[in-house]
Amino acid sequence: MEGKIVFTGKSQKGKQIILRYVKQGDAQTMLDYINTLSDERTYIRFQGEHLTLKEEQEYLDSQLKRIKDKKSVHLVALSNNQHIGISSIDLEDRTSSHVGNFGISISKEFRGEGVGKLLMETIVSEAQKELPGLKIITLGCFSNNALAIKMYKEFGFVEYGRLPNGVKLENGFVDHIYMYKNISNQ
Repeated sequence: MEGKIVFTGKSQKGKQIILRYVKQGDAQTMLDYINTLSDERTYIRFQGEHLTLKEEQEYLDSQLKRIKDKKSVHLVALSNNQHIGISSIDLEDRTSSHVGNFGISISKEFRGEGVGKLLMETIVSEAQKELPGLKIITLGCFSNNALAIKMYKEFGFVEYGRLPNGVKLENGFVDHIYMYKNISNQ
């Protein structure tokens, strides 16, 4: 699976897009991507902090092992060899081993071009093929991220909980919304 291309095409604005599994050698570009998003202080858990190359390499190594062990799918979106999006579904363990946690992010320059929807469709499809025990997909979302919430609902995700002031931002707090989608009968 390492580095396997699962989609080649164009964004809604005609930019070339490739979706593929992560591979050894991705750590530096993944690091640059996440640190740039962190600086933006957008709808992700990183709010200005920077990871080191060592931390990113350790994360990548653990993800590659989880993919090999059929416990994760992890895709990157690329345009002109630059990371423009990342998404994963990671299975939990033990009594929750049928539950996969979903995450996604898209770089600022590619938002509104359909890359998020494409990446979401593709990651869910790959997870259904590669994670045989997967029955439920969960996600967490900042309550002020209206576009993401709308997209998740379009994909059939349903809110099942909300932690008031569960996300601390630079200028205050917002609720953390929890959503799920049952895929066991699809």
